[in-house]
Amino acid sequence: MLPGPVTAAKGSAAGKLSLWLLLAPILLWLLLLIILPHLDLLAISLRERVAAREYAFSLDNYTAFFTEPLYWNTFLRTAIMSVLATLLTLLIGFPIAYYIAKMLKGRPRSLLFILCLIPFWVSELVRTYGWMILLRESGLISGLLQWLGLADQPVEMLYNDVAIMIGLVYTSMLFMVVPLVSTLDSLDDSLIEAAYDLGGNSWNVLRSVIIPHAAPGIVSGCIIVFMLTLGNYLTPTLLGGKSSLWFTEQIYTQFITRFNWEQGSAFGILLLLLSSLIVWSGLKITRQSFTRVMS
Repeated sequence: MLPGPVTAAKGSAAGKLSLWLLLAPILLWLLLLIILPHLDLLAISLRERVAAREYAFSLDNYTAFFTEPLYWNTFLRTAIMSVLATLLTLLIGFPIAYYIAKMLKGRPRSLLFILCLIPFWVSELVRTYGWMILLRESGLISGLLQWLGLADQPVEMLYNDVAIMIGLVYTSMLFMVVPLVSTLDSLDDSLIEAAYDLGGNSWNVLRSVIIPHAAPGIVSGCIIVFMLTLGNYLTPTLLGGKSSLWFTEQIYTQFITRFNWEQGSAFGILLLLLSSLIVWSGLKITRQSFTRVMS
């Protein structure tokens, strides 16, 4: 009579062990590469050097941020431009994702999706340098404008906010298109047809059927793009030059140029808090849950 319960207990224990073994890599990754480094970053940001190798608890690294206009102006500018880049990426990426998910079938659909992937086969640095070649004073676009007679001299399109925005949208587009395609692909075509049969026009169908169904994909894509844009360093620095005023550049300056790890750590924690606050606010405004968006 006992072998049955004993066997079931052994099977349950083996199942739990297998589950923990499967979760072990991601748990170690989260612990070693995310949780512990951020805890160390927080500890460094809350100290002040008082001697060669002596430190004391201090909040001066955070108060310095709020008392220096350059820091919080750069912080605010980074947040606003990241939100704007996210919205532009959504406006451009949504029609592309809808066309891939609902308008194309078979090989053309796969081909268009591959075309969206091709730019990401090379590093972000190479892609950014490509835009620098296009937008510089002696670049292809400037030469084309002169050839067409639209400009009588070379046109410098680098080192401004427009160039930064172009680079940010371009480098993040795939991360908006992929979740949107996945969500829109699950939308039953019969629902769209029924909406048109009931007298709805294109705007009504988009507002009442397509967007509500695609809401998890929209929010998911916006979160990913916003986080990538907010933490981007290469694109704003290369395309914006010295006038880019991007907050990650301030963090780099504190760590690498000034060797002020305490101030740089405080800036890193503030950037993390900012991104978390904006993501939380976005979820509340759209009435989406984090688990549903990321599922």
